[in-house]
Amino acid sequence: MRIGIDYTAAVQQRAGIGRYTRGLVRALAEVDRENEYVLFTAVGGQRWADRNWPQNFRMRMVPLSDHAMAILWHRLRLPLPVEVFIGRVDLFHSPDFVLPPTRARAILTVHDLSFLRCPECADPNLRAYLNRAVPRSVRRADLILADSQNTKDDLVELLGVSPDKIEVVYPGVDGRFRPIEDEALLEGVRRRYNLPPHFVLSLGTLEPRKNFVRLIEAFASMQVGKWASGQKADLETCKLANLQTCKPANLHLVIAGGKGWLYEGILRRPEELGISDAVLFLGFIPDEDLPALYNLADLFVYPSLYEGFGLPPLEAMACGVPVVASNRPSLPEVLGQAALLVDPLDVEGLAAAMKRALEDEGLRKRMVKRGLERARGFTWRKAARELLRIYGKAM
Repeated sequence: MRIGIDYTAAVQQRAGIGRYTRGLVRALAEVDRENEYVLFTAVGGQRWADRNWPQNFRMRMVPLSDHAMAILWHRLRLPLPVEVFIGRVDLFHSPDFVLPPTRARAILTVHDLSFLRCPECADPNLRAYLNRAVPRSVRRADLILADSQNTKDDLVELLGVSPDKIEVVYPGVDGRFRPIEDEALLEGVRRRYNLPPHFVLSLGTLEPRKNFVRLIEAFASMQVGKWASGQKADLETCKLANLQTCKPANLHLVIAGGKGWLYEGILRRPEELGISDAVLFLGFIPDEDLPALYNLADLFVYPSLYEGFGLPPLEAMACGVPVVASNRPSLPEVLGQAALLVDPLDVEGLAAAMKRALEDEGLRKRMVKRGLERARGFTWRKAARELLRIYGKAM
């Protein structure tokens, strides 16, 4: 079987769907040496990723930008099949929401329907594009992949897709995400980003859906005591130290992620609350530094308003870090009983969960153990083998 895969996101997007596509295709290259694969990407990608492929994998560069292709295929709706660029294929898989014209059997991955569930959180131009292109692509696909059961349910409810047309394939956690004992490596990353000794970490594109404003407000309201030299102090100790409150003087909040849209209020909020010296915005973090960044954190918090899956909290768990996360879809499905789940709209509840996860040593140990076990259930090899079954079903 000759399978075409749109690899554009893997080359052009450093996070999100780019990481998903890279992880899945790498695993396919490891487990499948029989089918022939054609990976194509638009001209203008930031870099070619993963140049060393097995012999049954080929790459094709499309002589158009992804923006030009979007105009041709999804705005002008020209019936120009992808085979013009990549040659004949038996099956074509688009892992990024929209499906170009193709003569082959077609599989489409829909990661979430946040542009329908949380329209107020989406960039208006992107939302308008997805509102047009995704329903049309869903209708044309022979099979649809969803990252979670919740996304499958959303596809059925919001777009009227038959459940029989949808398969759930959970993404995986890369093996690089694990507890790190190399102190030199950890300290190197700490110095590179000027990280404090103790911090709460959150990760995601700076945009309203990630709910960073409420996270900052919860952090500001915490009374966690004084975290000096790894030792926590109770409220009485703080008073003896002549601190007016037990605000996190030695505990910082670190938010990592590139700028998305409507991020100005996120960046302003620490200053408005008078805690700008305790909140660090790191910007985008390269993949190679993420495992160490997770390992250095005292706690990982993921208060998103909506997720189709939610990979960062699983990666944090795989690194042995306790996790506090939103109880909104699809995070309870993914994280199970391994995280403390809270209402992301409840600032005080979020603060209380963070405080508990930081101070209750017995709870922390249980969360670490459960998190490591939970993360082991999600691997890219498992996802790739399931995808091969679905490729066969589609044919």
